[in-house]
Amino acid sequence: MDQYQVVPWDHLVDVISTGTVLEQYVPPELEALAYQVMMNYDMTVSSMVLITSKPDKGGAIWRIDTNKGPRSIKVLHRLPQRSLFSVGAQQYLVEKGARVPALIPTKNNELYIEAGGKLWIVTDWIDTLQQASKIDLEGASALCLGLGEFHHHTKGYPSPPGAAKSSRLMGWTKYYQKIIAKIGWFRDIAEAYRDTTGSGPLLQAVDEFERQAKDALERLNQSSYAKMMAMGDSYWGLAHQDYGWSNGQMGPGGIWVIDLDGVAYDLPFRDLRKLMTSTMDDMGTWDITWIRSMIAAYHQGNPLDREMFEILWIDMAFPNEFYKHTKEIVFDPVNFLNLEFEPILQRVLATESTKWQVLQELWKDMDMYPAGNYIVEPVAIAKDLPIPPVPSKLSKPKAADPAPTPAPAPAPTPAPAMTFNPPAAVERKVVEPAASAKELPTPPEFSRKPKPYAPVKDLTANAPKNVDKKVLEPAASAKELPIQPVYSKEPKPYVPVKDLTASAPKNVDKKVLEPAASAKELPTQPVYAKKPKPYAPVKDLTANAPKNVDKKVVEPVEPAKELPTKPAYSKKQKPYAPVKDLTANAPKKVKNTAPEPAASEETFSNSPEYSQQAIHHVYQEYNRSERVPHYFRRW
Repeated sequence: MDQYQVVPWDHLVDVISTGTVLEQYVPPELEALAYQVMMNYDMTVSSMVLITSKPDKGGAIWRIDTNKGPRSIKVLHRLPQRSLFSVGAQQYLVEKGARVPALIPTKNNELYIEAGGKLWIVTDWIDTLQQASKIDLEGASALCLGLGEFHHHTKGYPSPPGAAKSSRLMGWTKYYQKIIAKIGWFRDIAEAYRDTTGSGPLLQAVDEFERQAKDALERLNQSSYAKMMAMGDSYWGLAHQDYGWSNGQMGPGGIWVIDLDGVAYDLPFRDLRKLMTSTMDDMGTWDITWIRSMIAAYHQGNPLDREMFEILWIDMAFPNEFYKHTKEIVFDPVNFLNLEFEPILQRVLATESTKWQVLQELWKDMDMYPAGNYIVEPVAIAKDLPIPPVPSKLSKPKAADPAPTPAPAPAPTPAPAMTFNPPAAVERKVVEPAASAKELPTPPEFSRKPKPYAPVKDLTANAPKNVDKKVLEPAASAKELPIQPVYSKEPKPYVPVKDLTASAPKNVDKKVLEPAASAKELPTQPVYAKKPKPYAPVKDLTANAPKNVDKKVVEPVEPAKELPTKPAYSKKQKPYAPVKDLTANAPKKVKNTAPEPAASEETFSNSPEYSQQAIHHVYQEYNRSERVPHYFRRW
């Protein structure tokens, strides 16, 4: 049975025969698995017809004809642990008398079968169910009344053992923030695709919807939402999360609620908001008469208080319909902005033109609803005593059950009991604080002699935290406490040292940075300041010395004592400079009769260049003497 695992089959769109609607198709393996599941029930199936499927999620429902009457078999597409939560909720509602289809137990008296990695259920099929009228206010009011009754029955539902509890009660703020961020995405996409036809209109409208969303979030944070959350999941019950004209249908006795797969703990009137705003969107205009009638019908089935009405109003003011119609932009921005967005935006803006007028008028109705009572089990605490343990004679009342009658007290008036009577939240009395001392029985032993303990707690709370452990030992009494803590002795010698170091200038000569202290503590002159002058010129001369000088001249600097008053490389520096300059700037092809450079014989006698010139000159003179007659020769 478990060989085939149920997975989404929307990827088979190209495999199925042409003309087949994907929502009217299931894989043959899934249908075979459904027949195997039905064998676990005490019934004989004569026919099975697919009603609808969810190919992108892996869910389906069939209508089956059996010897016990028409029934339905359904594979729940969520994880088994999550589906167990909704199965338990459906059974809880059946036992409470709500109008939901009853679960058919298996031969082993179980409410579901697990096969293919999913949960399967079999329920009654109600042939007489039909949709309420969408064209008149009577049908909308009936749908809202049925929703209120459904919410009333869900209060107090406990999550079954082993089920994955689903709760959205504490997620309103995070949800609003997420939608605000996505509206920002819409702006970014429009900026990125400015060449599309829908980019301009979207950029003109997105700022206003973002402002509405942020304003709604601010209102939610300032409302009683935090107090309402503190009441807990079971106090509020379940929201359907997908309630509408198809999942709430007219049947025997009123509206029947079907398709409970997605139920979750929440502020239940969120279902009412979704129903009203979607209805106004379908109508293309907001109608105050419809809104008030739908709220009044819901209030009849599940009473509202002022705090509930305020959050309902805030949720209606949030730009839900704009987001719902625009969110498809993230999947295919170009085609969506070019082909689909403009008519959608025109319709949304047309509906918005009447929305705020209706909401302003609806805000005036808030005073018609009584204030709610959201106090979570207050505990009386004596001012001068630590919180005592609960006495064994008293019992702590539960949140959803009436408090037990207290023990007889000497006073004739008993202590008031805390009572919760949902759903009539508007009629609950404010929880009174604990009874006075006269009404309570004899105080227990731990309340005797409270005064010695009060200073102990105060001293411990006010003691400095970052102090030596020796000081922080708890004092038994005020007499044992030292007048002055140990850590406060002789702190003065250390303060000036730290302050002088921290406040000293950083970019100043070290001679100036001597710490300001007495002559006894510091020497008159720091050691590093002695005789700095002999070293300063050595560094400066080395840095400014010519780089292209004969190696014989640039010798390593010797200690200061051996250095002469004038550096050695400064001697006879002038004779070398013209030699190098004449060599570099002299013309390369010069006549032999050119005057030789004026220099001493000592200077050129040792030069190889001079020797070559002398030999060449002698050779030229010899040749000349050979060609001239002897009587013209000069000796």
